[in-house]
Amino acid sequence: MSGGARTQATLGTPGRLLPTLDYWMLFAAFALLGLGLVMVASATLHRVADAPFHYLNRHLIALLLGSLSATLVFLTPVRYWQRSGALLFIVGLLLLVLVLVPGVGREANGATRWIPLGAFNLQSSEFMKLFLVIYLAGYLVRRQEEVATSVWGFMKPLALLLLASGLIMLQPDFGTTAVLLATAMGMLFLGGVPLWQFGVLVGLAGAAMVGLVLLSPYRLQRVTSFLDPWADVEGSGYQLSQALIAFGRGEWLGVGLGSGIQKQFYLPEAHTDFLMAVIGEELGLAGTLVVILLFAFVVGRAFAIAASAERKGHRFASHVAQGFALWLGMQAFINIGVNVGMLPTKGLTLPLMSYGGNSIIVACIVIAMLLRIDFENRSSDPLAQGGTKWAQA
Repeated sequence: MSGGARTQATLGTPGRLLPTLDYWMLFAAFALLGLGLVMVASATLHRVADAPFHYLNRHLIALLLGSLSATLVFLTPVRYWQRSGALLFIVGLLLLVLVLVPGVGREANGATRWIPLGAFNLQSSEFMKLFLVIYLAGYLVRRQEEVATSVWGFMKPLALLLLASGLIMLQPDFGTTAVLLATAMGMLFLGGVPLWQFGVLVGLAGAAMVGLVLLSPYRLQRVTSFLDPWADVEGSGYQLSQALIAFGRGEWLGVGLGSGIQKQFYLPEAHTDFLMAVIGEELGLAGTLVVILLFAFVVGRAFAIAASAERKGHRFASHVAQGFALWLGMQAFINIGVNVGMLPTKGLTLPLMSYGGNSIIVACIVIAMLLRIDFENRSSDPLAQGGTKWAQA
């Protein structure tokens, strides 16, 4: 292919200076990032009296790092991720082990989830979600027939998944484990695992989750408080009851940006796990619905990108896009469900919005990979395309 033709394929139609990709999804992601920045500022300016911009500045740094990471990821052809899937999964496992080493992992709120790296704390479980999707997508491409016809083809990735989940539970991090398992099961089902095997897997996973709840007093307390948060408003039901009060105060249009009371005196973790409650109080039902619709749009576009990649024979890219759609959709659903009292309390951030450097960086990487897949779907340059077609060429 000539240099001129390649330039045209990369930049789009003649006269265009921007690549041809899904700008609607990019706009929705920017809207979530921007609204998240505003709400994190509103939820944290009062937290440190002598440094009101402490959390906001750190969130801006996370957005900057996320943007730089996203740019590098977008410039990386998908085929390189396909080649690196196994290595990335091994790196993820090593990071999960490293965080459990005494003196290495940093503990906060009774959980050991971070590896201090100077001013930055690496949360290995966040990156493990990313690595798992990439590895599992590659496995489903390499072992398509085995996965669809053999129990052993289904059990091999399950064993690795259980290993990763076990390491995350040792931190402990029940919420991330649930998202990891649900994402992997969804990918296996969409990848062709027979329905009866999928049903057995769901049953075993459900039984394991119930067992973990029953065997852990604090998890059982979370479930009972979720069923009736008003029974112990000052104890186990405190977070949920305060979140529900925030939504109640917001009514239709909210009390006004920055005018919320719950974030100042009552609602714990208002800038992370319960950012949605702050949105509900200050922007009301209208603001809450906007956030839900934006997430629904991003997830819908991710599935559309996956379908387009499948039609073009880019099976690895299709599985990756499916995995990211499942992950973003489920984590957003769980976080919002916890905030409105539909689900027991979990320590999960709201993707693209909540305060948390690792969460923001990984979410930006996910959006960039989806945009890269969409770009390769639209591109006529075979050197830009990843997946099966490129490998066969």
